[in-house]
Parts: sequence; structure tokens; C-alpha cells
Amino acid sequence: MNYKLLFSHRKLWTLGRRRSTSRLHEGIRVSGQALFSSCSPKVCVVGSGPGGFYTAQHLIKARPDVELDIYERLPVPFGLVRFGVAPDHPEVKNVINTFTQTAKHSRCNFYGNVNVGRDVTINELKEAYHAVVLSYGAEGNRTMGVPGEDLAGVYAAKDFVGWYNGLPNCRELNPDLSCETAVILGQGNVALDVARILLAPINDYILFLQSTDITQPALEALAQSQVRRVLIVGRRGPLQIACTIKEIREMVNLPGTKPEMLPADFEGISEVLKDVPRPRKRLTELMLKTALETPGEKELERRKSASRSWGFRFFRSPVEVLAEPRTNKTSAIRLAVNRLEVEGFTRAVLTGEVEDVTCGLVISSIGYRSLLIDPGLPFDSRKAIIPNSMGRIQHTPGVYCSGWVKTGPTGVIATTMNNSFDTARSMMEDMDSGALDVSAVKSGSQSITALLRGRGVKPVTFADWEKIDSVETKKGEAEGKPREKLLSVEEMLQVAQT
Repeated sequence: MNYKLLFSHRKLWTLGRRRSTSRLHEGIRVSGQALFSSCSPKVCVVGSGPGGFYTAQHLIKARPDVELDIYERLPVPFGLVRFGVAPDHPEVKNVINTFTQTAKHSRCNFYGNVNVGRDVTINELKEAYHAVVLSYGAEGNRTMGVPGEDLAGVYAAKDFVGWYNGLPNCRELNPDLSCETAVILGQGNVALDVARILLAPINDYILFLQSTDITQPALEALAQSQVRRVLIVGRRGPLQIACTIKEIREMVNLPGTKPEMLPADFEGISEVLKDVPRPRKRLTELMLKTALETPGEKELERRKSASRSWGFRFFRSPVEVLAEPRTNKTSAIRLAVNRLEVEGFTRAVLTGEVEDVTCGLVISSIGYRSLLIDPGLPFDSRKAIIPNSMGRIQHTPGVYCSGWVKTGPTGVIATTMNNSFDTARSMMEDMDSGALDVSAVKSGSQSITALLRGRGVKPVTFADWEKIDSVETKKGEAEGKPREKLLSVEEMLQVAQT
């Protein structure tokens, strides 16, 4: 055997391997593209709702080298899936199973009970991670901007939804449900969710709610509710309504209720339907049928026996919430009557006519607002979003956004999924092109958890969340429910830290 030749080949192989290893540690760049580097890209996501989890999911699946940490203000994950989805829509919450798989992935960690902007700054996260994704949603409310909106009996839909869904900062809301008529301002899916819940204390339906994860205090309050009539008000017409056909169909078929529409609101609608896109056409046809057609014998009998009613009111805008004399309690709402003008887009124009609607409860469902959590970030206060291009935050390299803080509060969960995937793809493009430098060694959660520990903040891990989950499901089983939610941060932390 020619050992000399063998040794020579071995020497060349070892040298090549050493060079290869050296290039691995330095990171190889070909035509400006970073192919890989010695350290895994470290990414953190701020917010554990759909936007955060879908961004994390896409990054983990697409980049086998990425290490990802999710930071959440509350001790519990899942954001609006837990606190925003209506309790009578349990099938929508099935996405939690997918999010749980992501959270338990070997390259993903969850840190709850961490308030980014207070406990740790964005700059501190940027120091520790190659990239930061802001996915913290929309915690604020859009205000009506009319006199009387601070009266007793006026609530934001976000807070009302948070109350019956167990959001800790809404547990003391205790809405007054002693009136007969409630007015909801806004005609999106959230508005119809609220309408259904308000009309819930009706025989079979209240029994159905008892089998959901609605909170026990809300269930007890709804069982005693005196609300018998709900009007859902929008400033434009039937062709501009913002909800889905599924939500309208649920209202039409809601047990123990009957529709109460104004035929005048639908004048001229049939004539223009042929030019309307099919999904909108089907939705409008359902409203037309409900409002104008004579019901069949079975439906007529159902409506005659109904003890509650609901209805859309179109072409109306709030002007003022009126109070009972010498009190601060809501007694009515004054609405301006509008007409529509088309100038490139359809807008509502005041006619000068007003009407008063007697009511003791007003719920404003005109939109959520994202809030600025760090003064160093750009923010469009009019749109209430972080200015971005496909998720890349303007003038802030290495920082991205997804979910509602990126787009505003629009669409359904699938909409958020797609916009979050887009953000993840933007980040990966930047990694591949070198626009996002991932060659430097970053400490990731190691330095952040140490920093938090020094500030007296104890993060909640996903294993800690599973303790909370176990306690909630056991409490729910005793009541015949999927879970009975813990309603305060203190209760959550007590369970998580035992």
C-alpha cells in the first residue's frame, strides 16, 4: 500500500476540511448572499396572538436553523383566539392546537408575563436578537368622538367582549343589562358577536352557552339580563356592511328572536345586485329576504313566538349619547341620518336630519386601535399602525411587524395568517440577501431572561401555561364546560409558579 500517497490525500482532505470549517464559522457569501453562518439566526416575536404565532410557525418551518422566542404581556398565550373569539364559535379556537405545536417546537420558547416596552425595551431586544417582530395586536379602542360617550351604559365592544371572554383587565366591567333596548354602533363581525351574546338568555341558547368557555360571571349576568331588543347601526348601506354571511345567517336563525328591519333601508338594492360580486350578492340577498319577503308558515310561527328582536339600522351615524335628567346614565342615542355619495369610493354624507333612539345600553364596535409601545418606533397615529412595507418597519432595520399592528384590525384569522406569512417571507428574503445580517453572535433569551430577573420579572414558560390550562380545564369539567378561565393575572401567576 502506498502510505505516502494515502497520507498526502489525508493531508489535503484535512486541509480542505479545516478551510471548510473556517468558512463555516465566518459565513459564506456568494454574490452578496449569506448562505449560512456559525450561529443560528435568533428572532423574537412580541405578542402571542394569531399574528405572532403564524409568523413564528412560518419561520420555524422555512428556516431549519432559526431559533425563536415569543414574548407575551399576559401569563397566558393565544391573544384574541382566547379573548376575542365568541364563545359560541368554539371551532375557530381549534387553531390553538397548531399554535401549541409551534410553541412546543424544540427551536421555540414562550415567555409570558413580560411587558415589552415596560419590562424590556425594543432596543434591548435588538441587542439580543438578529430580528424582532412586533405582533402585539390592537389593545386600544377607537372612540366615537361624540358628547356623552363617557356616560354610564356606554361600553367599547373590545371591553364587552373581553368581559365575557375573561380578559383580566375587563373582569370588573359589570355592564348594566337592566334596559330593554341596546344599540350597537358598527356592523362588523364583532358587532354581531356582541348582539348574539346580548340576546342569549333564551331557553335553549343559554343552555348552549353554558357548555362553552364563556366566563361564569358573564353567564350569570346574561341570565338576568333585561335586554329584549338589539339594534345594529351602520353609517352606510346594506351593500357596505362589514360582517360575513355566516354571522348574518346566525342572527337570522337565532332561537327566540325575530328580525326588525326598515324596508326603506333596502330601496333600490335589488336593482343593482346583478353587478355585485357573488359573495356580497349572496349576503345582500339574505338580508333582503329577511327584511322584505313574507316568511313561510314555519318561520312566521317562529317569529310570532319570539320574545326578543334584532335589526340593522343603515345610513345612521352617532351624534350624541343622551342622559337621563339629573343623572349620568344613558337614556337614548341621537343618530344623524345619512345619504351615500360615490366619488371614487362610497361615503356617508349627513342629510341634516336626526332621530333619537331610546336605549339604556350603547356598545361602540367601530374598531380596535394599536398602541405605540416604544417611543423609538415609527407610528402612524391616524391609521393606528406601524408604517411598514411587507412587514419591514420603515427606517428601523431588523425590526418587522405582523398582524393588526401591521395592517389595522381587518379581516378574519385567515387574513392575519396570510399577512404574517408575508412578514416571515420578507425577513427570510432579507436574511438571504444579506440585508439582515445574521453573522454576528447574539445572546437571545439568555441575556433577556437575566435582565428580566434583575428587574424582578419572572417569565411564564409554556410548561407553566400548561399548568394554568390544566387547572382551567379541570374547573370547566366540573361545570360541564371546556374550561373555566382564571380571571386575574394574580390567579394565573399563582398557578404557574407553583
